[in-house]
Amino acid sequence: MERETMEFDVVIVGAGPAGLSAACRLKQLAPELMVCVVEKGSEVGAHILSGALFEPRALNELFPDWQQRQAPLTTAVNKDALYLLKENGEVELPGWAIPPSMHNNGNYIISLGNLCRWLAEQAEALGVEIYPGFPAADILYGADNQVIGIQTGDMGRLKDGSEGPQFQPGMQLLAKYTLFAEGCRGHLGKELIERFALDKGKDPQHYALGFKELWRIPKAQHQPGLVVHGAGWPLDDTASGGSFLYHLDDDLVSVGLIVDLNYRDPYLSPFDEFQRLKHHPLFAKYLSGGERLSYGARAIAKGGFNALPQTVFPGGLLIGCDAGTLNFAKIKGSHTAMKSGMLAAEAVAATLTGSQPLTPQSFDERFTQSWLYQELYQHRNFGAALHKWGPLWGGVFNWFEQKCLANKAPWTLSDAIADHQQLETIDSHRPREYPKPDGKLSFDRLSSVFISNTNHEENQPCHLKLKDPSLPVSYNLPHFAEPAQRYCPAGVYEIVEEGDARRLQINAQNCIHCKTCDIKDPSLNIRWCPPEGGGGPNYPNM
Repeated sequence: MERETMEFDVVIVGAGPAGLSAACRLKQLAPELMVCVVEKGSEVGAHILSGALFEPRALNELFPDWQQRQAPLTTAVNKDALYLLKENGEVELPGWAIPPSMHNNGNYIISLGNLCRWLAEQAEALGVEIYPGFPAADILYGADNQVIGIQTGDMGRLKDGSEGPQFQPGMQLLAKYTLFAEGCRGHLGKELIERFALDKGKDPQHYALGFKELWRIPKAQHQPGLVVHGAGWPLDDTASGGSFLYHLDDDLVSVGLIVDLNYRDPYLSPFDEFQRLKHHPLFAKYLSGGERLSYGARAIAKGGFNALPQTVFPGGLLIGCDAGTLNFAKIKGSHTAMKSGMLAAEAVAATLTGSQPLTPQSFDERFTQSWLYQELYQHRNFGAALHKWGPLWGGVFNWFEQKCLANKAPWTLSDAIADHQQLETIDSHRPREYPKPDGKLSFDRLSSVFISNTNHEENQPCHLKLKDPSLPVSYNLPHFAEPAQRYCPAGVYEIVEEGDARRLQINAQNCIHCKTCDIKDPSLNIRWCPPEGGGGPNYPNM
């Protein structure tokens, strides 16, 4: 098939904080370079989801005058509280008992989607070409196995894969260097890590599933700048994670729950645990009488330093959450994603302008001299400690390491068991009964997906691929009661009965692109692929 081809110096896959920061830095350093960013969402920011508490360190470096440029950082954190939650009460930890990495002085409560929209404006003003609605479907390789660009997805294919009447073939975007900034569990990043063995000698990446809702609450209950974090309930000893409630401007709050995907109970439903959370007195006192405006969920790469792959491969780099640069000790990944993109841009610009060849060794030297390396290395044990000893004793260990040892511990903890391998069979657990949603604080999946503005062209091929279509019924159902029915936050997967037979039905139109199914399926049998461009959620102000 003949495809249109365009050539650039650099192609960047993904218009998140890493990709856009890389694009801006490239044009700042070498304005003559031709830089292109492709984004699968219908617009920049449409697929961006984060809490979000934002540390402006990288932004200060990228645009020191960001305030004059009116970056959307308007709500500074003015109070920071951490609670241990029980079902009907809570205990607030004193400031001295909270690990220093979790303090938020100098940070901002923001919409990361709006920050990305602003970054896109800065990038376009510098001459970057940005193409929303164009997913990178495939990687293009040269004769000597180096990456030479990407191919965007075809449009107008029918369910059986044939060409429909509106068919348009994807384009080939060729580049001297390609930067992959797809976010957590990027499908092309996975391919590159496997093809070039970039994770050799590293811990497996670890993940969490993060939920978020945006609410407008009564003015009397609103405290702009207040940050609330919770640990403990509603999660029990089979799962770990934490909750949050952040007060933005304009009577808006974001509320959410993060559930680590190493949980053991196959009957656990992270979505329903999130709905329970909002009935806790600490959260209900702010949310009661409010209006839920938006809902979303997204996987989070939280393996940290010990799971970082080699990011350089022939023809490109992995950046941001595609590489796993989030600092889970801070529960923040935006500033680290931005810095990783900036470091990659500086290395690529030096190569293309002839001052320094880009090799894994040269980039490692650049990386190890940066504050990003220092920050991730200092907190390398945080997640592993929580996984090994739970939130209480793991928290004590992290407090001791940060407070008493000043992040200079002589040891490194390993976290070598992948999340999907931790799920236990139904023999060890009982089914859970969750309360019905009340339509005021708690809601069902379908009404939640509705307010995520998710949409897919229905007559396209299913973008959720089963490597073995028989496994959901033959293996997952008898051993794990098919957990996809519960870990999916959008009701994509359900077991349906047809006479005496049962099968897994995939409601791909509901998919909000969280990637949990690609991570948590016990056999890693589900492969997430990008649907047609512009499909998926359309998050406003998230």
